Amino acid sequence: MKNKFIALISILFLSISIQTYASEIIKIKHKEGDMTSVVREAIEGFKGKDIKLVFEKGTYQFLADYAMDKYCFITNHGNGLKKIIFRFEGFNSVAIDGNGSDFIFSGQVAPFQFNKCKKIEVKNVSIDWDIPFSFQGEVVAINEEEGWRDIKPFTEGFSWSLNKGRITFPNINHFHFSEMGSTLAFDKETKAVAHGAWDISSRPRWVEKRPNGILRFHEPLKHYPAIGTILHSKGPHEQNRYAPAFQVTNSSNVFFKNAVVHHALGMGFLFERTSDINILNCGVYLKKGTNRVVSSIADATHFANCKGEILIEDCRFENMLDDGTNVHGTYVKVDKIINDYTVRVGLGHFEQMGFEFAGVKDEVWFIHNPSPKRASKNVVSKVKYVNDKFTDLTFKNKIPSKLVEGDIIENKTWNPVFTMRGNTIRNHRARNIIIKTPKKIVIENNELSSMMSSILFRGETYFWYESGAVQDVLIRNNNFNYVAYSGAEHAVMYVTPRLAKSFDVTELYDKNIRFENNTIRTFDSRIIIADRVDGLKITGNKIIQDKSQGAALYPNAPIFDLINCNNVEISKNTYEGSTEYSLKVDKKSSRKLKIKRNKGFKNLK
Repeated sequence: MKNKFIALISILFLSISIQTYASEIIKIKHKEGDMTSVVREAIEGFKGKDIKLVFEKGTYQFLADYAMDKYCFITNHGNGLKKIIFRFEGFNSVAIDGNGSDFIFSGQVAPFQFNKCKKIEVKNVSIDWDIPFSFQGEVVAINEEEGWRDIKPFTEGFSWSLNKGRITFPNINHFHFSEMGSTLAFDKETKAVAHGAWDISSRPRWVEKRPNGILRFHEPLKHYPAIGTILHSKGPHEQNRYAPAFQVTNSSNVFFKNAVVHHALGMGFLFERTSDINILNCGVYLKKGTNRVVSSIADATHFANCKGEILIEDCRFENMLDDGTNVHGTYVKVDKIINDYTVRVGLGHFEQMGFEFAGVKDEVWFIHNPSPKRASKNVVSKVKYVNDKFTDLTFKNKIPSKLVEGDIIENKTWNPVFTMRGNTIRNHRARNIIIKTPKKIVIENNELSSMMSSILFRGETYFWYESGAVQDVLIRNNNFNYVAYSGAEHAVMYVTPRLAKSFDVTELYDKNIRFENNTIRTFDSRIIIADRVDGLKITGNKIIQDKSQGAALYPNAPIFDLINCNNVEISKNTYEGSTEYSLKVDKKSSRKLKIKRNKGFKNLK
């Protein structure tokens, strides 16, 4: 009877070019055309709890027509009805081996979603789109007085149209952006963000067709891109993050190996309330030979309220339109005190709506205005979902008597140990690394280059509402090469809490940051800005000012800038360069400041 059952299953999968074996391995054979139905039927028809898909090496196409429809809450993206190609939920284990295959997606689709899976392994696969959700063209002329710029648009591999003075793109499956939206200039030769570039929110009054395929954008700008740069647009902010290439929620024991994202309609890899994550030998970067300048529309990797150990090792992240990685928890605001044990909390940012802040047995911190410090703790005993913004949390013990509406709550349980080692991050918008976890952080042996600050620490009690204050950070043996080259002012490492007006903006926030034995080669002056840090050690670093990288943007800025800090040591560092303003320090920071055995700095005493 068992053999007959296996035979019947084999016949079923053969009809869609799949073979299934008793070992619970589903082999996907390569074929031309849309493969969406094939993989969907394989996953939905599988009755076990341990699934493995093994793809014959090839190029596979996935269209939106037969994708799964599901309303999704996706943090830092747009919520809504999504078209999902690979959806895995409730499995003990999921394994996907692409054997070096290329997966090409078309239109608005969410490639991979994993939810409530106990073990996940994805390896040997690349993700791309046939048509990117982008508009790009070369700047051939500008006229600041008349308020226009001439663009030679890219046509090969892109989709756009001009109608009644308006550009729409990408015009795929009845979808298009009606505005240029977020726009940024890239260097034509290197495909890095252009030196001194500024973010532009583009809404031209009209676009005029000119001879020789030129488009004239009539739009006064505060900062004009340089002639010869490639200008890239990704649509309005509220619409341009459809879904990540890989989304993992409420799962554990995650391994990505040799998984590469060449394009994504949001982030490359997104993890929410997931524990123990390894991203090894992976990448978010442009395919060799492409005429594109942008890989993922948002971060390469992003971790929201994760725990356990996170390791990103030997990866390559390039040409994203946001950060290399962002690791953070979430602050929620007390909206209403219901009784001695229950409070109603609200999510703050529109791209957080629907996010699961806490579950039963989670431990939380209460944070009372005006102090940003973590105060008393409590354990969640009941969670009642009100809607996508509000949740009622009932606690094991009475809530603090001084808790008031407007105070902040932070999840203590869902914070990871984070290690980032041996990676290359460059040529993209924003920061290499944003890090916010109170547990141990190690950033070592990386090659880093960034448009904004390379490493940013920024807990936020408003706007993004991303927690939390760091307590144990080691940044060592990294090479920082060409950093902070956007038009706005940044630093190689920037520590800057972003607190609401009701909070004390002078109270210490982050703790115990060691910046040791790094090599910094960059064109400008600023190396470190530290605001409200208790325990900062800057030691053994080699700093070289390299003017061949480009003109200094802020030549009069100090190398080190200390604001409201405590227990700072600057020692055994060397400097080669012309900056004379070595240190800016306020009265509070100077009280316990140690400066010793540094070489090459002017006026660093």
